[in-house]
Amino acid sequence: MNTLRLFRSFPLSVRLLLVNQLAGNVGFYMLMPFLAGYLLTDMRLSAAVVGVVLGVRNLSQQGLFLVGGAIADRLGARGVIIVGAAVRAVGFALFAVGGSLTVVLLASVLTGFAGALFNPAVRAYIARDSAERSASAFALFNVFGNVGSAAGPVAGTVLVAMGFRLTAGVAAGIFLALTLAQLAFLPSRAVSRTGHGVLRDMRNLFSHRVFWGFAAALAGMFALQSQSYFILTLQARRVAGPHATVAVAALFLVDTAVILLLQVRITQRIARGARGPAMARGMAVMGAAFVIPPLAAPFVDSGTGGAAAGAALRMVPILAAVVVLTVGVMLVQPFVNELIAAFGGERLTGTYFGAFYLVSGVYTVCLTSLVGAAVDRGGGPLGWLPAALCAGTGFLSALAVRALDHRRLLPAPATETAVITAVSAVEAPPDKESRGSR
Repeated sequence: MNTLRLFRSFPLSVRLLLVNQLAGNVGFYMLMPFLAGYLLTDMRLSAAVVGVVLGVRNLSQQGLFLVGGAIADRLGARGVIIVGAAVRAVGFALFAVGGSLTVVLLASVLTGFAGALFNPAVRAYIARDSAERSASAFALFNVFGNVGSAAGPVAGTVLVAMGFRLTAGVAAGIFLALTLAQLAFLPSRAVSRTGHGVLRDMRNLFSHRVFWGFAAALAGMFALQSQSYFILTLQARRVAGPHATVAVAALFLVDTAVILLLQVRITQRIARGARGPAMARGMAVMGAAFVIPPLAAPFVDSGTGGAAAGAALRMVPILAAVVVLTVGVMLVQPFVNELIAAFGGERLTGTYFGAFYLVSGVYTVCLTSLVGAAVDRGGGPLGWLPAALCAGTGFLSALAVRALDHRRLLPAPATETAVITAVSAVEAPPDKESRGSR
């Protein structure tokens, strides 16, 4: 109920983009987890070629985040969001009709490029329209996104049983509907124009040493969050054996449940105080999460067989790690997004979001590669070497954030209106709000 009231307290534009995040994640995650299986089984491509296809999608997204953010600042976030959703609809439609490697590669490029367009633009738009309440808006953004990423694979499991191309067609339809909804209802916003050229803006960005220090310090947030899809998933598969599918699903259901229950409450509490110490604590908590499974491994049977009850018992430390990791994310993520907007200001918000997520994407690739190598050489997914890499990332990030905060280098966000007051005051229907013109 508290989450719903907070949702209704925001202008129509923010509410629309929150729903967009939920539906977009449903469409994305109903398709992408099953793409590798389709390429290997139905198209009979080699594992190496499948790796190229998936790598192309990641590269076309992560590598172009800065470009997408800069375009949003220059042309306006609304148009970039709409074009990005439309491009992703086309990309997924190509997966639905394509049967050749060329078409699949083109579809991968388009779906990745679409993400590079609308991800920075959506965050820039939300930061602008939520103004001094951006931390609360990004808390809801996290909630809606996680619900979508949990529901997507469930829907995909049902649809893929009827055919991968049908699944791709449904995902394309979702993004087409989002394109039309944003075209019809997302308000246009004036673009700040000061006569500065692109090169001057890029020089200012790349010479902003404090921002790059911030990006380096917090890049571990996204990298550690992404380990839910890698090392924690490998651990769940390792201990659950024949119950692996259910075990992996449980990871994301627990993650989503914790966020639904706690994200808004945590953000409301922290929003009244200093961001730096809260983010440092959050990064330390995220790092500590990865210590739990190897620490508990000697006390539980880590064999791959056994009945469902035994698998459930072996899953307890991994589910505990998911809960701790999710709490850490909730402490950090809304305020990272809030401070990125503060660094960029109104004119370069998208550019700074793009730059931050470019750094985060590169760091995520590096950390995941190292963790993968550690799994191969360090005694499997429950070994201490992969855990040490992840824990070290969290702890070092916490120290770096504390150093930035101690030196007073973090920007001061706009003073957030007391969120509890705002939420409790929301009794009028959303369509009577006057904030939509902000």
